[in-house]
Amino acid sequence: MQDYTYRFTVFTPTYNREHLIHRVFESLMKQTYRDFEWIVVDDGSTDNTKKVIEDFQKKAWFSIRYIYQENGGKHRAINRGVKEADGELFLIFDSDDWCVENALERFDYHWKNIPQKDIFNFFAVCALCMYQNGKIVGTIYPKNIYDSNFIQLRLTQNRQGDLWIASKTELIKKHSFPEFEDENYIAESSVWNEVSKFYKTRFINEALEIVEYQSDGLSNNSKRIRKESCFGSMYCYSEQFYFDIPTKVKIKAIINCLRFTLHHNRARSICFKKIYTYIMSRIFNRRDNEKTS
Repeated sequence: MQDYTYRFTVFTPTYNREHLIHRVFESLMKQTYRDFEWIVVDDGSTDNTKKVIEDFQKKAWFSIRYIYQENGGKHRAINRGVKEADGELFLIFDSDDWCVENALERFDYHWKNIPQKDIFNFFAVCALCMYQNGKIVGTIYPKNIYDSNFIQLRLTQNRQGDLWIASKTELIKKHSFPEFEDENYIAESSVWNEVSKFYKTRFINEALEIVEYQSDGLSNNSKRIRKESCFGSMYCYSEQFYFDIPTKVKIKAIINCLRFTLHHNRARSICFKKIYTYIMSRIFNRRDNEKTS
C-alpha cells in the first residue's frame, strides 16, 4: 500500500471557470480539517484560470498544485488528478461549487467510524448535496448511515440526485475512467458502478456540498453530450446488462444503449452486437439451468 502525505486530495477539474473557482478556494480556506492538498487540473481553459490559481497559491495555507492539459473532458482530468494525488482519500470538488466549513472533518469522522474489521470492504463515504437555499438535491438515504453500493442505490432503488464522494485513492488508481478517442465525456457512474461490484460505500444523510448548475455545465447538457460521446455512453449502458438489477432497468439500459448510438454507424453496429451477445447469453443460461433442475 502506498504511503500518502495527506489524508485528503481535494481535486478540481476546471474549464473556463476563472469567475467561479474562487468558491472552491474560499471553501477550502475555511475548512476546520487541515490535512489536505488541492490539485487543480485545467482541462484546456482559454481564460485566465492559471493566473487566478497562481494568486490563490500566494494566499493559501495549504498546498495547491496546478496542472494544465489539452482539453479532453472531465474524465481525463480526473484520471490525471488521481495519478498526481498524494492523499489517502480522493474528493472531487467541481469548480463552480462550495462546501460547508466542516466538510472534510465530517468525511474523516465517518471514515474513522467504519469498523476496522470491515474497512477493507469499503470504497467510499458519500454525502448529499444541497442548493444554496438548503434544499437537498435528489433523495435522502433510507437511514442516516446506510451501507450499500452505487448499483443498488441508483439502479435498484432508483435514488436520484448528485452525490459528493470521498473515495480511496488506491482503488480509484486501479479503476480509472475509460478514454475513447475523439470523445470528451463518460459518465462518472462508469467507475462508481465498476468498483461497486467489489466494494461497499457508506452513504450519510449529511449535505456537505453546495451546488449551482451552470447553463453550460455537464448536468444541463447531458443528453447532447452523451450523443456526442456515443462509445462512452454505450460502455456505461452495456455494462448494466450484466448487473444484478431489475429486468425493467436492464431494458431501459438496452434502450439507452441504442438511443445514444443510433446516429453513429460503427457505434450502432457494436451496440447491436453487445445486445445480441447479452440476449444469447441469457437464453443459454436459462437452458443450462433447465437441464440441471
